[in-house]
Amino acid sequence: MAPELWIILLGWALAGGSPGPATLAISGTAMAGGRVAGLSVASGVIAGSASWGIAAGLGMSALMLAHGWVFEVVRYLGAAYLFWLAVKSLRNAWVGRATSQVEPKRSRLFLKGFLLHLTNPKAIFSWGAIYAIALPPDAGALAVWQLFAALLLTSMIVFWGYGLLFSTPRIAQFYRKATRWFDAGFGLLFGAASLRILTARITPA
Repeated sequence: MAPELWIILLGWALAGGSPGPATLAISGTAMAGGRVAGLSVASGVIAGSASWGIAAGLGMSALMLAHGWVFEVVRYLGAAYLFWLAVKSLRNAWVGRATSQVEPKRSRLFLKGFLLHLTNPKAIFSWGAIYAIALPPDAGALAVWQLFAALLLTSMIVFWGYGLLFSTPRIAQFYRKATRWFDAGFGLLFGAASLRILTARITPA
């Protein structure tokens, strides 16, 4: 593996692991519901990321960006989903979580992560840009999918790592002592992310 690729993968890992809707959802779910719950959301995020990676590799994301209305639909869906998560978190912070609340199924948690990343406009740009930066113009299909596999593996390490880290007993215990404060913080951050998507000046090329 060329040294340049290691640098690209490191940058990809830092970007994916930086605070954002995906990492907030994974960490919050892991602290509240444990390791399996956190990993389920993380797996959904990874699947959503892989979907955009495949689309970009096939040239579909560039086609979508060329038709601005399609991009705008994804953008507003993403903002609406983040706003819904914000309202849900703030409601939990206000009224508290029901002690008898049934733990969500893994499939629902997976879907939560999947929708979160599938409706993330940043993912569309990220995959398209990384292919353009890391691959020469005459790169063949093999090079594209080798890079895709390396980037996806990096994403798995980052997002599953979040699920494992924030489900540790000590962190989970700390979360239980300050659940409402965490819910309030998550709600404000999800709301800020939703507002940022709505107000960002994005001009797809």
